[in-house]
Amino acid sequence: MSRSELADFLRRRREALRPDQVPVTVTHPPGRRARRTPGLRREEVAALAGVSISYYERLEQARAPRPSPQVLAAIGTALRLTAAEREYLARLAGQVPPGTGTDRAPVSADARRLLDRLGPIPAYLVDERQDIVAWNGAAAALITDFGVLSAEERNIVRLSIRLNGVLCTATADAEGEFARQTAAQLRTAGARYPAERVLAELVDEFAAHSADFVAGWRSHDVRPIPTLRKHLRHPTLGELDLECQTLLLPDTDVRLVIYTAEPDSPSAAALARLDIRDARPHLTGGGRGQAEEPM
Repeated sequence: MSRSELADFLRRRREALRPDQVPVTVTHPPGRRARRTPGLRREEVAALAGVSISYYERLEQARAPRPSPQVLAAIGTALRLTAAEREYLARLAGQVPPGTGTDRAPVSADARRLLDRLGPIPAYLVDERQDIVAWNGAAAALITDFGVLSAEERNIVRLSIRLNGVLCTATADAEGEFARQTAAQLRTAGARYPAERVLAELVDEFAAHSADFVAGWRSHDVRPIPTLRKHLRHPTLGELDLECQTLLLPDTDVRLVIYTAEPDSPSAAALARLDIRDARPHLTGGGRGQAEEPM
């Protein structure tokens, strides 16, 4: 069990929960002193979860023994955690065995066929390490020739750092979302594979370049951001406003990333002119292909 990470996660989720989201009888009993800080008090979470105040306080102080699945479920309900947050909590508490490198299955034939059938729609597959493990020709034509990159370079975090200010940026209403999405994905992967050295390296590398990533990482926000809005500067197509949609493939750590434009927009017309004749798709069968906003 990662006591310190568990304690920090619980504290941040408690502080993020507004008192008006829970029963008044819990937050305003007779004689209650005035609230000085936002979020719930520890005793309020303990009451909602049906656990003792002292035990919950020890959890947030990283001094408690491993909570049972029943206690975790009750705390998850009290804190209104999402499904992704509940899984993350269970992993921090040691209720789910950590994964290993041998757990990873290769990219399935179905996933590779799906990627190929997207045809002119730029798309790629990325694993929990943020490695791009497969891509179609349209993605190579839109973004970069992934095939000439080394396995270590073919990584979302490292490409985002290398391509800083060169390829694309977030739209004005989506500043920082890519960094927060990456923080959530690396947090989730780190809880599942705590012994993975490369995940810690990626966290350090991105933290040195992005304050938004640091803020996202510290918040323990593991909720997915399924759609990002990007402004891309293509050498032949010009300026493009695109949506980058991320879909988790069932029963895998692999995500499908797709680039689309608003129908009938100038960006959609430009995207339709994307020349993929010389772009090289890569439909690997391996489970591992080994940040301004790279893709």
